[in-house]
Amino acid sequence: MALDLRPNLTPPNGQRRVLVHSCCAPCSCEVMETMLRSGIDLTIFFYNPNIHPRQEYEIRKQENIRFTKKYTIPFIDADYDRENWFGRVKGLEGEPEMGRRCTVCFDMRFERTALYAHEHGFKVITSSLGISRWKDMDQINGCGMRAASRYPGMVYWTYNWRKMGGSQRMYEISKQERFYQQEYCGCVYSLRDTNKWRLEKGKERIQIGKTYYSQPAKGES
Repeated sequence: MALDLRPNLTPPNGQRRVLVHSCCAPCSCEVMETMLRSGIDLTIFFYNPNIHPRQEYEIRKQENIRFTKKYTIPFIDADYDRENWFGRVKGLEGEPEMGRRCTVCFDMRFERTALYAHEHGFKVITSSLGISRWKDMDQINGCGMRAASRYPGMVYWTYNWRKMGGSQRMYEISKQERFYQQEYCGCVYSLRDTNKWRLEKGKERIQIGKTYYSQPAKGES
């Protein structure tokens, strides 16, 4: 098991309550673990209308719920309004990963997160999206800060969840919990592009609901 190098964390402005936008259980598990150890009062907000198809969305959501229940963390299940998402990204179907479509997608998800935070008294919001090495942290932080700036006194916490062993710990927890292992970002266009790459490499298409993290072997670090 990797050494936990993180110090206890303190959210911006001395706040103790944080609304955490979660994209999935694998990405958010280490964030939740660190926040709990730091004595932070966190709530998970699951709003991801980009995830396609519905079967994939439900699997990811239920895995997230399973982990929050284990630690009695409040879980907010927001609407799966995918038609609004398709409307927001219309015309950007051909954009590459980390391109303009992703910016629009993050904006939409963080705007909804910030609205809920405003309505329920949270002064700090953040997201597990940035822990993934497949994401552009500057892009994510920019979208988060833009959403938070809509409401006076609200802050988007730009903490780098990857550093000090965060990414490694994420994989360790995912193996221990046998989380469903997503094989693409989530949207129909990332599924399309990932399958295209897989076929070019002689691999099979992604099979929704088939892949889980394996249990760590004896002595595995």
